[in-house]
Amino acid sequence: MNYTLHQLEVFLKIAELQSVTKASEALYLTQPAVSIQLKKFQEQFKIPLFEVVGRRIYITEFGQEVADAASKIMEEVKAIDYKALSYQGELAGKLKIAIVSTAKYVMPYFLSDFINENRGIDLVMNVTNKASVIKALENNEVDFAMVSTIPKKLKINRIELMPNQLYMVGGKDYQLKGEYLSKAEFQKLPLIFREQGSATRLAMEKFIESKKIPTYKKMELMSNEALKQAVISGLGFSIMPLIGIKNAITYGDLQIIPVKGLPIVTNWNLIWLSSKNMSTIAKSLIKHINENKNSLIEKHFNWLDKY
Repeated sequence: MNYTLHQLEVFLKIAELQSVTKASEALYLTQPAVSIQLKKFQEQFKIPLFEVVGRRIYITEFGQEVADAASKIMEEVKAIDYKALSYQGELAGKLKIAIVSTAKYVMPYFLSDFINENRGIDLVMNVTNKASVIKALENNEVDFAMVSTIPKKLKINRIELMPNQLYMVGGKDYQLKGEYLSKAEFQKLPLIFREQGSATRLAMEKFIESKKIPTYKKMELMSNEALKQAVISGLGFSIMPLIGIKNAITYGDLQIIPVKGLPIVTNWNLIWLSSKNMSTIAKSLIKHINENKNSLIEKHFNWLDKY
C-alpha cells in the first residue's frame, strides 16, 4: 500500500459526509483535488470503497471498514503530534466544550487568546440546545459546558462570566400604544418560541406563566438566528437574549418592546463536573478565564450596560 495521510483524511471526510462536494468544502479544497485524491486512494485496493448512484456517493461495507481503520490511524497520528508538543513544554491535545446556541455570541471571546497562544490545542465546540449540552456534560463527553441556567441535578463547579439579558422584541414597524406593552395587547401578539429543551424557551414560558397572560403560539424555530429573522420579517414577536440581537437593534431591524418585568436577567456560566478529572489543558483554561474575564468583558461586552 502506498497511500498518504492526506488521502486518508480526504476519504474519511467523504465517508462522513457522503459527498465529494461537501468534503471539498469542509477541507477547503477544490472538488477536482478531492476527486483526484479519492481516485488515487481507491487504486490501492482491488475491492470498491464506494459506489456512485445518481449524484450521491455511497460507501461500501468494505469502504466503511477502511474508514474505521483510517480513523484510528489518524487518531494515533494526532496523539503522536500531541506528545511531541508536550515534550517541548507546550499544551497539546483536545479541548471539548458544549455550548447552548446563544452562547456562540459569547464563548469565542473567552477562548480566542487561549487557543491562539497554545497552537497545540484542538478545540471541539458543539453548539446545540440546553438539553443536549447538559446530556453531553453528564455523560462526560466534554470538558466544559456554557449555559445560562445551572442544572440542578448535577454537582458542578462554575465560573460566572457575565449577565444574560432577555427582552421582548418585535419588527421595526410595530407601534407601541403606551409606555409599556399592556397585558391586553401582549395576549394578542403572535409569539415565536425556540424549540423544546432551549433555555430561552424555558425562560420565556416561565415569564408568561408568571404574568398569567393567555397567549397563542405562532411558530417554533430551532435556532436563535432563524427566530431573529422571523421576527425581523414581521412573522411574530419573541423574548430573546440581547447578546444575539444587538446588531439588528443597532441597525433598526428589530426594536425592544418595553414590558413590565423584563428584561429577564440570568448569567452565563462556564461549568464542569465536580468529579471531573481535569486535564492540564482544562486547568489552564480555568486559570486563563479567571485571570482575564473582567478585561475580556470590558473589551468585548461593555455595550451591555447601555440597555
